[in-house]
Amino acid sequence: MRHAVDDRPNPSLPLPDETATLDLGARLARVLRPGMTVWLVGDLGAGKTTLSRGLLRGLGFGGRVKSPTYTLVEIYPFSSFNLYHFDLYRFVDPEEWEEAGFREYFNPESICLVEWPEKGGAILPLPDLEVRLEMADAGRVARLRGGSEEGWRCIDEILLSWSG
Repeated sequence: MRHAVDDRPNPSLPLPDETATLDLGARLARVLRPGMTVWLVGDLGAGKTTLSRGLLRGLGFGGRVKSPTYTLVEIYPFSSFNLYHFDLYRFVDPEEWEEAGFREYFNPESICLVEWPEKGGAILPLPDLEVRLEMADAGRVARLRGGSEEGWRCIDEILLSWSG
């Protein structure tokens, strides 16, 4: 069940360097389940693709992980699900979403990571989990927000093992 408004605190995790960002991605890999949507929010250079790389490495993907800025979506097939990594940075009109046929990728057998979700407008499926990456004095900080019970479960599991 998705929450329009949730009164639970949105935790912040310090990411002092690239290794910490990759580690957060690996931790996400352990808690995400097929059927989930994750929004990756942050300015250019905030670490969204680095986080995605850590997640994919955590899932066992050994190939090259690149930002899908020009292809709009990169598809990573795993044995029991597909992971779709979207980058909507180049979207001008949310209708492009419908025209590209991306809606069908959001299904119970897929995990969808979406960079620049604000470019998708109201037609983009809501996230189970939002990871907001922001620049900080000592590197970056990740602010986590659950958008569903599954998203909050992921946050709880990450926080149980987080040492910073």
